[in-house]
Amino acid sequence: MEENDVPVRIAVSEQRIKDLNVVVVRVNTAIEKLSEVNTSVSRMLALHEERISKQEEIDSILFAKIDQLRDKTDEYHNNLLQRVYQLERKVWTAFGVAVTIAFFVSNYADFFGKFTPNDLTPTYSSVIIKEMSRGI
Repeated sequence: MEENDVPVRIAVSEQRIKDLNVVVVRVNTAIEKLSEVNTSVSRMLALHEERISKQEEIDSILFAKIDQLRDKTDEYHNNLLQRVYQLERKVWTAFGVAVTIAFFVSNYADFFGKFTPNDLTPTYSSVIIKEMSRGI
């Protein structure tokens, strides 16, 4: 190496250091911005976690209310079915009684037709009157 070459090398090294200094400043600025972004992202994540936990609480409350409502509607439905079955049973019973009465009336109409109001009145009174009139 020559002696003249050393100052040139120092000058070149100093220029490179100055150029690298600009790069280092930019890298430091980028690192600061990244740390700010990281902080804001951390805040957003914390906020979102809080919102998610609140939403989970709301969901659990809503699901509990839905379950209560379902149980209540099931109870109402069962009561209504029971009432419908009771009414249906009464209707079928009345229908059966009506059919039975119609059957007996249609099959035994001639039996009931034999009786007239005169058949139901006692005849002994006219006999007594006739006997009393003869005896006089």
